[in-house]
Amino acid sequence: MSERENDALRDLVRKTYAETATAGGSCCGGGGTAKAGGCCSGTPTPPAVAAETLGYAAGDAGAAPEGAYLGLGCGNPQALAGLRPGETVLDLGCGGGFDCFLAARRVGPSGRVIGVDMTPEMVSRARENARKGGVENVSFRLGEIEHLPVADASVDVIISNCVINLSPEKGQVFREAFRVLKPGGRLAVSDVVRTGALPPALAGDGAAYCGCVSGAVTVQELEALLRDAGFSTVTVGIKSDSAAIVGQWLPGSGVENFVASANITATKE
Repeated sequence: MSERENDALRDLVRKTYAETATAGGSCCGGGGTAKAGGCCSGTPTPPAVAAETLGYAAGDAGAAPEGAYLGLGCGNPQALAGLRPGETVLDLGCGGGFDCFLAARRVGPSGRVIGVDMTPEMVSRARENARKGGVENVSFRLGEIEHLPVADASVDVIISNCVINLSPEKGQVFREAFRVLKPGGRLAVSDVVRTGALPPALAGDGAAYCGCVSGAVTVQELEALLRDAGFSTVTVGIKSDSAAIVGQWLPGSGVENFVASANITATKE
């Protein structure tokens, strides 16, 4: 795609998630209908229950400041990251800060967490959540994940939850991730992969792109992008409960037949 087309997609995604941030709630509407443009758990259930359907532990939703969980995501990168006290963690596309706040508990006072998001409304929301929750070892920065406002070799772990698929330049995202990781650093991501050819109605639909569907690449393409960026020990595993998660995003579209939620890990040797 051309740079103009890439920018148009970013603007569409930014507008969609700005609306989610200012609405102060999930991208899901009542009755379980997912609004156009959200990597959404798809259920109008309480945050604690919705988070558990994505693989979070009981109590995780309540452990973050109120308003941090927005019903976005397709998995739990925390379960993949193996965070340790004192580590520096970077969250790509941090949204309201939910995963950042969980990571902050795991790395403790001696560690720190950085959240990056390209949507000003999301960054403002995350910062307010940190203030309300009195969480001091997190910071939130406005920026694109293709051009991270983070120093070289300064991060131990990168996490992300259903965001990289929204980038029209995924190779650049992984090159930036590799740049900011320390030697021996690791990537732990929950995201979607394409498992079949999308019908034209979905492939060209802006709502499907913002909804983490039409921007997904295949497992093979994803693995190649990670290796081309310099990563090793690359693993991409489709979640066994993927259909239950993805099938709620665009009800009636059969989207679960074309994309799947996956656990993605890689290391920087």
